[in-house]
Amino acid sequence: MVTTQTDNTPVPASADVVIIGGGIVGCAAAYRLAKRGVSVTLCEKGRIAGEQSSRNWGWVRQQGRDPRELPLMMQSLQIWQSFQNELGEDVGFRQTGSSYLARDQKELDFLAGWLDTAHQFNLDTQILDTSDLKQTLPGLSHKWHGALFTASDGRAEPARAVPAIAAAAQREGATISTRCALRGIETKAGRVNNVVTEKGSIQTGTIICAAGAWTSMFCRNLGIDVPQLQVKGTVARTAPAPNILDGEAWAAPVAIRRRLDDGYTIAHGSALEHFLMPNTLRYFRKFLPSFIENHRDIRLRVNGSFLDNMFTPNNWDLDETSPFEKIRVLDPEPSTKILAELQANIAKYHPELADVPLLESWAGMIEASPDAVPILSETSALSGFYIATGLSGHGFGLGPAAGYAIADLATGQTPIEDLTPFRLSRFFDGSKIQLGPGV
Repeated sequence: MVTTQTDNTPVPASADVVIIGGGIVGCAAAYRLAKRGVSVTLCEKGRIAGEQSSRNWGWVRQQGRDPRELPLMMQSLQIWQSFQNELGEDVGFRQTGSSYLARDQKELDFLAGWLDTAHQFNLDTQILDTSDLKQTLPGLSHKWHGALFTASDGRAEPARAVPAIAAAAQREGATISTRCALRGIETKAGRVNNVVTEKGSIQTGTIICAAGAWTSMFCRNLGIDVPQLQVKGTVARTAPAPNILDGEAWAAPVAIRRRLDDGYTIAHGSALEHFLMPNTLRYFRKFLPSFIENHRDIRLRVNGSFLDNMFTPNNWDLDETSPFEKIRVLDPEPSTKILAELQANIAKYHPELADVPLLESWAGMIEASPDAVPILSETSALSGFYIATGLSGHGFGLGPAAGYAIADLATGQTPIEDLTPFRLSRFFDGSKIQLGPGV
């Protein structure tokens, strides 16, 4: 497996573009720019894919997406197809289909509501009834009522894919420096002029902030308001298991994905935790429609992190240790309660996996925007500063295209898709916060 050894990589004196964050979006942007001959430096405070980019389910799906992001996701699927040859490593990408399983007719009717979107974009999505399901996914033993199924959807291995993209960017000439927090930005005449990292300064006129769950905090230090909250997802992987499914399948009780190691990545299909933070209050009105829509899936929690965050400064001097150096990697504990529910659901709905042991469990902090659609945008407050965040749990599959698109936008190229729906200003210009008909 390709790895990147970048902890000791110094930062250059200058770069055309500086990228903040070594997740899938930042690494894809670095790769895109380096292939075009652009001088690019990526600064990651911890390690490549240390947070949500390696902690997600590993789905590469078009199915169920908001229509605003579906064209970008279709582009991303093509990029994933090209990665198998370009990156020099098997990142686990397989087009083995995705399924949303229904337990009864009501759930199937709800899933069928997305067919209009699928037909609008000429996808191969279809509704499978009970008999179709037995033919298409014969390994599933539970008497599911049917499914929404997209055969062209895929899966990949997060822990393999993102380091491989980073390594490919390095081969193309990108500088990638880990354990290198970017403390802040110096400006000249209202434009980005210089960035200050813990390893030194870099002169640049263009910055892409792809800092995941840290984006809102970083931008607040610049006086840029980015509405963002975090939810915690708990995930596990099994030992090698019977092959009941080559692709991925979601239902409210459980979501599973086949892995290259012949096990499954598994998660509760409808259980995320949100720990109350100052940002919860700050952005309550903007997130209220989403909370109402998803109230059954979001479990509100209170712990000591509220006070920790309340006393974290919004501003700091560039010559002092920043909050990003104090917590290198967000590594929350998985929820034991959700894991217990998940194992019970596996036993009920996928009994062939009931006795397969869990080898590992983990949790990740998912950054979300108020409408659960990405922010891929320039900023009016600071010329030369671009934001790529808010992928809202959809980001692994979408990440390559999001990275390519923000790289294009930041360097004056026509992005691979229209980014107007992803502008930051939609949350402040009087536009109604619109929750799309994704499923």
